[in-house]
Amino acid sequence: MDKTQQFAGLWAVVLGGSSGFGFAALQKLAGHGMNIAVLYRETAITEKPLKENLAKIAAENAVTILPFNINALEQGGRDLFLKQFTEVAVHKHCVKLLLHSIARGNLKPLAADTANAENANVLSTDDIQATSYAMSNSLLDWTRLLLNADLFNADARIIGLTSDGAHKYWDSYAAVSIAKASLESLTKYMAVEFSRFGLKTNLVQAGVTETASLKRIPGSDKLITLASQNNPMGRITRTTDVANVIYMLCTDDAFWINGSLIHVDGGEHCL
Repeated sequence: MDKTQQFAGLWAVVLGGSSGFGFAALQKLAGHGMNIAVLYRETAITEKPLKENLAKIAAENAVTILPFNINALEQGGRDLFLKQFTEVAVHKHCVKLLLHSIARGNLKPLAADTANAENANVLSTDDIQATSYAMSNSLLDWTRLLLNADLFNADARIIGLTSDGAHKYWDSYAAVSIAKASLESLTKYMAVEFSRFGLKTNLVQAGVTETASLKRIPGSDKLITLASQNNPMGRITRTTDVANVIYMLCTDDAFWINGSLIHVDGGEHCL
Protein backbone atom coordinates (compact mmCIF):
# COMPACT_ATOMS: atom_id res chain seq x y z
CA MET A 1 0.00 0.00 0.00
CA ASP A 2 1.13 3.53 -0.79
CA LYS A 3 0.91 5.08 2.67
CA THR A 4 0.91 8.56 1.20
CA GLN A 5 -2.53 7.73 -0.17
CA GLN A 6 -3.86 5.36 2.49
CA PHE A 7 -6.70 7.74 3.40
CA ALA A 8 -7.53 8.85 -0.13
CA GLY A 9 -11.16 9.91 -0.48
CA LEU A 10 -11.65 10.21 3.28
CA TRP A 11 -12.01 13.34 5.40
CA ALA A 12 -10.92 14.63 8.78
CA VAL A 13 -12.98 17.31 10.49
CA VAL A 14 -10.59 19.26 12.71
CA LEU A 15 -12.15 21.53 15.31
CA GLY A 16 -9.50 24.09 16.21
CA GLY A 17 -6.86 23.59 13.55
CA SER A 18 -5.21 26.94 12.96
CA SER A 19 -2.22 26.14 15.21
CA GLY A 20 -0.87 23.73 17.80
CA PHE A 21 -2.01 20.11 17.86
CA GLY A 22 -4.82 20.60 15.37
CA PHE A 23 -2.58 22.13 12.71
CA ALA A 24 0.16 19.53 13.23
CA ALA A 25 -2.41 16.75 12.91
CA LEU A 26 -3.89 18.08 9.68
CA GLN A 27 -0.40 18.33 8.19
CA LYS A 28 0.33 14.72 9.11
CA LEU A 29 -3.00 13.39 7.85
CA ALA A 30 -2.82 15.36 4.60
CA GLY A 31 0.55 13.71 4.03
CA HIS A 32 -1.27 10.38 3.98
CA GLY A 33 -3.96 11.44 1.54
CA MET A 34 -6.71 12.54 3.91
CA ASN A 35 -8.83 15.55 2.94
CA ILE A 36 -9.28 18.09 5.71
CA ALA A 37 -12.13 20.32 6.84
CA VAL A 38 -10.54 22.66 9.35
CA LEU A 39 -12.48 25.01 11.63
CA TYR A 40 -11.00 27.96 13.47
CA ARG A 41 -11.57 31.53 14.59
CA GLU A 42 -9.11 34.04 13.17
CA THR A 43 -9.09 37.71 12.24
CA ALA A 44 -8.76 38.72 8.59
CA ILE A 45 -5.10 39.58 9.21
CA THR A 46 -4.16 36.25 10.82
CA GLU A 47 -6.33 34.18 8.49
CA LYS A 48 -4.52 35.26 5.33
CA PRO A 49 -1.18 33.50 6.06
CA LEU A 50 -3.05 30.53 7.52
CA LYS A 51 -5.05 30.01 4.33
CA GLU A 52 -1.86 30.36 2.29
CA ASN A 53 -0.23 27.61 4.38
CA LEU A 54 -3.30 25.40 4.05
CA ALA A 55 -3.34 25.85 0.28
CA LYS A 56 0.35 24.92 0.13
CA ILE A 57 -0.22 21.77 2.19
CA ALA A 58 -3.16 20.80 -0.02
CA ALA A 59 -1.17 21.28 -3.23
CA GLU A 60 1.89 19.40 -1.97
CA ASN A 61 -0.19 16.38 -0.94
CA ALA A 62 -2.87 16.45 -3.68
CA VAL A 63 -5.69 16.68 -1.14
CA THR A 64 -8.56 19.06 -0.53
CA ILE A 65 -8.44 21.35 2.50
CA LEU A 66 -11.58 23.32 3.30
CA PRO A 67 -11.06 26.23 5.72
CA PHE A 68 -14.01 27.35 7.85
CA ASN A 69 -13.56 30.55 9.85
CA ILE A 70 -16.75 30.02 11.86
CA ASN A 71 -17.87 29.63 15.44
CA ALA A 72 -17.93 25.87 15.99
CA LEU A 73 -19.65 26.37 19.33
CA GLU A 74 -22.89 27.78 17.94
CA GLN A 75 -25.69 25.96 16.18
CA GLY A 76 -25.57 28.46 13.33
CA GLY A 77 -21.90 27.71 12.78
CA ARG A 78 -22.53 23.97 12.72
CA ASP A 79 -25.43 24.38 10.28
CA LEU A 80 -23.29 26.53 7.97
CA PHE A 81 -20.46 24.01 8.10
CA LEU A 82 -22.77 21.13 7.25
CA LYS A 83 -24.27 22.96 4.28
CA GLN A 84 -20.92 23.99 2.80
CA PHE A 85 -19.12 20.75 3.60
CA THR A 86 -21.72 18.51 1.94
CA GLU A 87 -21.52 20.60 -1.21
CA VAL A 88 -17.90 19.47 -1.59
CA ALA A 89 -17.83 16.11 0.19
CA VAL A 90 -20.78 14.74 -1.72
CA HIS A 91 -20.29 11.10 -0.69
CA LYS A 92 -21.89 9.77 2.49
CA HIS A 93 -19.77 8.03 5.12
CA CYS A 94 -16.62 9.93 4.14
CA VAL A 95 -15.53 11.31 7.54
CA LYS A 96 -12.82 9.11 8.99
CA LEU A 97 -11.85 11.41 11.87
CA LEU A 98 -13.44 14.02 14.08
CA LEU A 99 -10.64 15.72 16.00
CA HIS A 100 -11.60 18.01 18.86
CA SER A 101 -8.75 20.47 19.44
CA ILE A 102 -10.66 23.54 20.61
CA ALA A 103 -8.68 25.56 23.14
CA ARG A 104 -11.04 28.23 24.38
CA GLY A 105 -11.28 28.68 28.12
CA ASN A 106 -11.22 31.13 30.99
CA LEU A 107 -7.96 31.30 32.92
CA LYS A 108 -8.84 32.89 36.24
CA PRO A 109 -8.33 32.04 39.90
CA LEU A 110 -11.17 30.86 42.12
CA ALA A 111 -10.37 33.37 44.84
CA ALA A 112 -9.03 36.91 44.87
CA ASP A 113 -5.67 37.83 46.34
CA THR A 114 -7.01 41.11 47.65
CA ALA A 115 -9.50 42.02 50.32
CA ASN A 116 -11.62 43.76 47.68
CA ALA A 117 -12.90 40.43 46.35
CA GLU A 118 -16.09 41.87 44.87
CA ASN A 119 -14.15 43.68 42.14
CA ALA A 120 -11.55 41.00 41.55
CA ASN A 121 -11.33 39.13 38.24
CA VAL A 122 -12.16 35.68 39.58
CA LEU A 123 -13.71 32.66 37.93
CA SER A 124 -17.50 32.66 37.72
CA THR A 125 -19.85 29.75 37.21
CA ASP A 126 -20.65 31.22 33.79
CA ASP A 127 -16.93 31.05 32.96
CA ILE A 128 -16.88 27.40 33.98
CA GLN A 129 -19.95 26.56 31.90
CA ALA A 130 -18.62 28.34 28.82
CA THR A 131 -15.24 26.63 29.13
CA SER A 132 -16.80 23.23 29.69
CA TYR A 133 -18.96 23.54 26.60
CA ALA A 134 -16.07 24.72 24.43
CA MET A 135 -13.57 22.12 25.57
CA SER A 136 -15.83 19.18 26.39
CA ASN A 137 -19.55 19.06 25.65
CA SER A 138 -19.25 20.52 22.15
CA LEU A 139 -17.66 17.25 21.09
CA LEU A 140 -20.99 15.51 21.67
CA ASP A 141 -22.87 18.04 19.54
CA TRP A 142 -20.38 17.67 16.68
CA THR A 143 -20.48 13.88 16.88
CA ARG A 144 -24.27 13.88 16.67
CA LEU A 145 -24.18 16.39 13.80
CA LEU A 146 -21.97 14.20 11.64
CA LEU A 147 -23.72 11.00 12.69
CA ASN A 148 -27.21 12.30 11.92
CA ALA A 149 -25.99 13.47 8.51
CA ASP A 150 -24.61 9.96 7.74
CA LEU A 151 -21.15 11.41 7.24
CA PHE A 152 -19.11 9.11 9.48
CA ASN A 153 -17.18 6.31 7.83
CA ALA A 154 -18.07 2.78 8.97
CA ASP A 155 -14.72 2.69 10.81
CA ALA A 156 -14.48 6.29 12.00
CA ARG A 157 -12.45 7.71 14.86
CA ILE A 158 -13.25 10.46 17.36
CA ILE A 159 -10.27 11.91 19.18
CA GLY A 160 -10.17 14.55 21.90
CA LEU A 161 -7.27 16.19 23.70
CA THR A 162 -6.84 16.34 27.45
CA SER A 163 -3.96 17.40 29.68
CA ASP A 164 -2.25 16.65 32.96
CA GLY A 165 -4.00 19.75 34.28
CA ALA A 166 -7.17 17.68 34.57
CA HIS A 167 -5.51 15.80 37.42
CA LYS A 168 -3.11 18.31 38.96
CA TYR A 169 -3.28 21.88 40.21
CA TRP A 170 -2.13 24.51 37.72
CA ASP A 171 -2.44 28.19 38.51
CA SER A 172 -5.70 29.73 37.18
CA TYR A 173 -6.49 26.49 35.31
CA ALA A 174 -9.62 25.49 37.27
CA ALA A 175 -12.17 26.03 34.48
CA VAL A 176 -10.08 24.17 31.92
CA SER A 177 -9.30 21.42 34.41
CA ILE A 178 -13.02 20.95 35.07
CA ALA A 179 -13.67 20.86 31.31
CA LYS A 180 -10.92 18.31 30.69
CA ALA A 181 -12.15 16.09 33.52
CA SER A 182 -15.63 16.30 32.01
CA LEU A 183 -14.23 15.42 28.59
CA GLU A 184 -12.59 12.31 30.02
CA SER A 185 -15.92 11.11 31.43
CA LEU A 186 -17.79 12.03 28.25
CA THR A 187 -15.30 10.11 26.14
CA LYS A 188 -15.85 6.96 28.18
CA TYR A 189 -19.60 7.08 27.62
CA MET A 190 -19.22 7.96 23.93
CA ALA A 191 -16.86 5.01 23.46
CA VAL A 192 -19.60 2.68 24.69
CA GLU A 193 -22.76 4.25 23.31
CA PHE A 194 -21.47 5.22 19.85
CA SER A 195 -19.57 1.98 19.26
CA ARG A 196 -22.59 0.41 17.57
CA PHE A 197 -22.16 2.97 14.79
CA GLY A 198 -18.55 1.92 14.22
CA LEU A 199 -17.11 4.92 16.06
CA LYS A 200 -14.03 4.56 18.24
CA THR A 201 -13.63 7.38 20.75
CA ASN A 202 -10.30 8.05 22.44
CA LEU A 203 -8.39 10.78 24.21
CA VAL A 204 -4.79 11.85 23.80
CA GLN A 205 -3.04 13.39 26.79
CA ALA A 206 -0.04 15.32 25.54
CA GLY A 207 2.86 16.22 27.74
CA VAL A 208 3.83 19.85 28.28
CA THR A 209 4.06 21.28 24.76
CA GLU A 210 5.10 24.80 23.84
CA THR A 211 1.95 26.00 22.07
CA ALA A 212 0.15 29.34 22.00
CA SER A 213 -2.52 27.87 24.28
CA LEU A 214 0.01 26.79 26.88
CA LYS A 215 1.67 30.20 26.90
CA ARG A 216 -1.63 31.80 27.96
CA ILE A 217 -1.56 29.82 31.22
CA PRO A 218 -0.02 31.80 34.09
CA GLY A 219 3.30 30.23 35.05
CA SER A 220 3.63 28.33 31.77
CA ASP A 221 7.33 29.15 31.56
CA LYS A 222 7.84 27.22 34.80
CA LEU A 223 5.89 24.25 33.43
CA ILE A 224 8.09 24.21 30.32
CA THR A 225 11.28 24.46 32.35
CA LEU A 226 10.31 21.66 34.74
CA ALA A 227 9.17 19.41 31.92
CA SER A 228 12.40 20.03 30.02
CA GLN A 229 14.45 19.10 33.06
CA ASN A 230 12.41 16.11 34.22
CA ASN A 231 11.07 14.39 31.11
CA PRO A 232 12.61 10.89 30.90
CA MET A 233 13.28 11.42 27.19
CA GLY A 234 15.20 14.63 27.79
CA ARG A 235 12.90 17.10 26.06
CA ILE A 236 9.33 18.38 26.16
CA THR A 237 6.60 17.07 23.88
CA ARG A 238 6.28 18.45 20.36
CA THR A 239 3.09 18.94 18.41
CA THR A 240 4.42 16.50 15.82
CA ASP A 241 4.67 13.79 18.50
CA VAL A 242 0.95 14.16 19.12
CA ALA A 243 0.13 14.36 15.42
CA ASN A 244 1.94 11.05 14.86
CA VAL A 245 -0.26 9.32 17.44
CA ILE A 246 -3.44 10.87 16.04
CA TYR A 247 -2.43 9.48 12.64
CA MET A 248 -1.70 6.08 14.18
CA LEU A 249 -5.14 5.98 15.82
CA CYS A 250 -6.71 6.45 12.37
CA THR A 251 -5.01 3.42 10.87
CA ASP A 252 -6.58 -0.01 10.47
CA ASP A 253 -4.17 -1.40 13.06
CA ALA A 254 -5.81 0.81 15.73
CA PHE A 255 -9.27 -0.66 15.07
CA TRP A 256 -9.56 -2.21 18.57
CA ILE A 257 -8.56 0.90 20.54
CA ASN A 258 -11.69 2.45 22.02
CA GLY A 259 -12.35 4.38 25.22
CA SER A 260 -8.66 4.84 25.96
CA LEU A 261 -6.65 7.73 27.34
CA ILE A 262 -3.30 7.61 25.60
CA HIS A 263 -0.31 9.43 27.09
CA VAL A 264 1.92 11.07 24.51
CA ASP A 265 4.57 12.62 26.71
CA GLY A 266 7.76 10.55 26.67
CA GLY A 267 6.91 9.20 30.12
CA GLU A 268 6.37 12.59 31.74
CA HIS A 269 3.18 11.41 33.48
CA CYS A 270 5.12 8.67 35.30
CA LEU A 271 6.98 11.19 37.45
